[in-house]
Amino acid sequence: MKKASLVVAAAIAAIHATGVQSQSAGGYPARPVRIVVPFAPGGNVDLVARALAQRLPEGLGQQVIVDNRPGASGLVGTHLVAKSAPDGYTLLAMANTFAVVPSIMANPGYDPLKDFMGVTLTCLVPQVLVVNTALPVRSVKELVALAKARPGEMSYASAGTGGTGHMAAELFNRHVGVKMLHVPYKGNAQAIIDVISGQVTMMFDQVSTSAPHIKAGKLRGLAVTSRKRSPLFPQLPTIDESGAPGFEDITFNGLAAPAGTPREALTRVHAEVAKAVRIPELRNRYLEMGVELTASASPDDFTAYIKAEFEKKAKLAREAGIKME
Repeated sequence: MKKASLVVAAAIAAIHATGVQSQSAGGYPARPVRIVVPFAPGGNVDLVARALAQRLPEGLGQQVIVDNRPGASGLVGTHLVAKSAPDGYTLLAMANTFAVVPSIMANPGYDPLKDFMGVTLTCLVPQVLVVNTALPVRSVKELVALAKARPGEMSYASAGTGGTGHMAAELFNRHVGVKMLHVPYKGNAQAIIDVISGQVTMMFDQVSTSAPHIKAGKLRGLAVTSRKRSPLFPQLPTIDESGAPGFEDITFNGLAAPAGTPREALTRVHAEVAKAVRIPELRNRYLEMGVELTASASPDDFTAYIKAEFEKKAKLAREAGIKME
């Protein structure tokens, strides 16, 4: 009886040891992963992060928690992740402003190239060039001709200095050789209202937020900023094909990790995101909102993407004199 008990005990110990070894061999992640969203709930960065947080646990085998840390145009949450342990358990959900802010702010408190490593893209969202319906233009070529005929008289709205709409408009001005007055707002809603009312001539806006106004005839869409047409407005050409060859300025979302994060963690999260964004039901649901879910080829590829975006926008900021107070 005693011998049998010893055999059972030995067997249980062996099973336990095997379980521990398997868990260890499985490596990352061994506990829940947190995605910090540096903006309030409800925006595109938040919605995409939450969609992924629902899908990733199936492949990772651990819960994924979304933690909203808004404040100071995204700086609060970004600083939090930059100072977190580089272990793969705290990730940052970010957008274009992550790469733009350090080029227009004197002391942003982080360096996107030194303090972070790219994990993967999560989505691409084109912007649409919209104008007040009373403006006598129906194409990008006509808009450029009118702006050149009225130098400095035409204006464009944006949700704020350094935002995606502001940077896209300044890039457009330089690309086609026109000069328009920038009218910054504290948020997107009032900017759209003033373009609709005619207080401001035009703006670059996310296709998703301008779509209802374009469909209702309150705004006129001229073209999208991506290299390919938007599923939301297949009839709208790209700016590239509308007389401004080579123009592209697309909004992106992605995941980044603190510098020094183990490659195992980066590649594991990247692989699971790549699987999630290919799920037809999820992909189609976001395409209907003008959002293309996608993943980078690799973490290194996304790090290079961030670097290229930072350098492109830093050059634009210097040339246009864009500074955030």
